[in-house]
Amino acid sequence: MTTLHVIAHSPFADNRLASCLRLLGIEDALLLCGDAVYALRPGSEPLRDLQAMNLEGRLFALKEDLQARAIDGGLAKAVDYPAFVELSLHHDKVNSWL
Repeated sequence: MTTLHVIAHSPFADNRLASCLRLLGIEDALLLCGDAVYALRPGSEPLRDLQAMNLEGRLFALKEDLQARAIDGGLAKAVDYPAFVELSLHHDKVNSWL
């Protein structure tokens, strides 16, 4: 069973991202939105954590939130809202880290 994990909170404010990464299954995907896209800031510890997870093809970020925060998605594939819906339908479950 695959899960799309959705995180919207800054990785610098709490440990949701770290907790999510510990539980992320090999077929699970991660979508960063809102302030969670700050995890993609170059040179940051959260970015190093994401790189260490080898999430190629499974890490996504909402394009609108990247643009609003002037962050280059780099490691993550930038997606729009229709693609977010597609990701949700592609996975068996969606887990929002509230």
